Amino acid sequence: MSQKILVVEDDEATAAFITRGLDEHGFTVDRADNGRDGLFLATGGDYDALVLDRMLPQMDGMALLAALRAADIQTPVIILSALGTPDDRVDGLEAGSDDYLVKPFAFAELLARLKLAIRKAGSNGSKAVTQLSCGDLEMDLLSRKVKRGGESVELQPREFRLLEFLLRHSGQVVTRTMLLEGVWDFHFDPGTNVIDVHISRLRKKIDEGHDQALLHTVRGAGYRLGLPD
Repeated sequence: MSQKILVVEDDEATAAFITRGLDEHGFTVDRADNGRDGLFLATGGDYDALVLDRMLPQMDGMALLAALRAADIQTPVIILSALGTPDDRVDGLEAGSDDYLVKPFAFAELLARLKLAIRKAGSNGSKAVTQLSCGDLEMDLLSRKVKRGGESVELQPREFRLLEFLLRHSGQVVTRTMLLEGVWDFHFDPGTNVIDVHISRLRKKIDEGHDQALLHTVRGAGYRLGLPD
């Protein structure tokens, strides 16, 4: 299973540069372009590491980091910032980051620091999540098998990725923007019904023939995977 990285960066060019590089090295990448969405994803997903811009709209990186550590989420965090004085670096490290990289930076250095932070976290007893579930719906990330009520569910690769994203945010409302960025890697709405089509297909595969539906449409907001309230 590929390691999963969350990139919280509002600059499109920088985010694309990082995402492309990580993707080429076999990582799975989610991205948020503001601190509020970044915090939502970071608290709801199981990430191996976060790449966090310090200056972000809606919630700055330092506040996001403080919120994560206050919630006892110890995911490794590498701060990216144009602020590079010794005091700035110390502030970032004391806030709970695992490393601090000054912009502009070489991707090779970011990659090396990411791998080191993930390796250190693993040696401290972190255990990668290999199974996700919601009710009687189960996903094995290693074998890439899905079962509902003990029966196999055959999914296409994009359907699998969509269900994985929903399972990682089980019980939460997931917006179309989050799905576009997290599953299709679109950072804009292309104006198609691609999400609706895949949600419809996925709903048939996991809910049809079962007494309780798990995949719900939240009118005007998005979708939620979970047992009925």
